Amino acid sequence: MRDFVEFIIRKLVDKPDSIQLAQEEKEANKVVFQLKVDQEDVGKVIGRKGRTANAVRTLLSAVAAREGKRAILEIIDK
Repeated sequence: MRDFVEFIIRKLVDKPDSIQLAQEEKEANKVVFQLKVDQEDVGKVIGRKGRTANAVRTLLSAVAAREGKRAILEIIDK
């Protein structure tokens, strides 16, 4: 799942080297991803009215469901 999220975000941003993605196992079936990107790229990751972020979260949920898990994506401002 981590590679999947990183792949998608790298395609969205202008500065892919500034991506920081932390993965934290909350429970047996719950994973939280904390994403930090460059200040200039935050708008691209979130998108207009949050549509891009919601689309990435939907895709992540589908991938996690295949593994029998629940995934959450948090976008953190630096």
